[in-house]
Amino acid sequence: MTSSSTHAVLIPSYNPGPKVFDTVREARAQWAPVWVVVDGSTDGTDVQLQAMAAEDEGLKVFVLPENGGKGAAVLYGLDEAARQGITHVLTMDSDGQHPAALIPHFMAVSAGAPECMVLGRPVFDASAPLLRVRGRKISNAWANLETLWVGIGDSLYGFRVYPVAPLRALMQGQRWMRRFDFDPEAVVRLAWRGVKPINIDAPVKYFNADEGGVSHFNYLRDNTLLTWMHCRLLLGFILRLPVLLWRRVRG
Repeated sequence: MTSSSTHAVLIPSYNPGPKVFDTVREARAQWAPVWVVVDGSTDGTDVQLQAMAAEDEGLKVFVLPENGGKGAAVLYGLDEAARQGITHVLTMDSDGQHPAALIPHFMAVSAGAPECMVLGRPVFDASAPLLRVRGRKISNAWANLETLWVGIGDSLYGFRVYPVAPLRALMQGQRWMRRFDFDPEAVVRLAWRGVKPINIDAPVKYFNADEGGVSHFNYLRDNTLLTWMHCRLLLGFILRLPVLLWRRVRG
């Protein structure tokens, strides 16, 4: 287990069920500090998480009174990171889908290129819903267009390392990126600010209900949110196109 004064693992959590406890234990086996931001959960997981933190100096749990969305929980963690001198956070989901064993590798790559964002590129197995695998290709195509193919391997996979300062400034400057739109909008807007992506393959596991899997993804609601997000980003892309073209010309 590696301890760091600059890089922290940040886990936003909303009604994840018992899978969150395994996720936190696996993350703690690899890294310290690990922070969990409980985003207004009503399933009682906050109580046990706080009990775990009381016995583990490398784990901190922050409990928000109301559900604000994944992006809002991440922003809370970014504010806390800035207060404590943490320069980078690795975000991962609380439902066990992301590979905790790769935390040290992602952190090492980030430490070697601190000005970059390190993005997980999902490697799917047979558990992945085909509709979601195909659907994310649409979001990825839009994200690559909106950044002039700067190199975003996957716009939706939330296992990634962000530099705190530019992401925090970006989110504080606008009202969006607070819910399911957080992951794709974050990488596009950071790319616009010149934060370069580094892509690393990482497995993703989808658990069914019998395995304790919990999904809050709603196809109609969240795809509508993504569509509205890409409309905003496309307008921003058009306005920034001269600058983006100039960057491409300069390499």
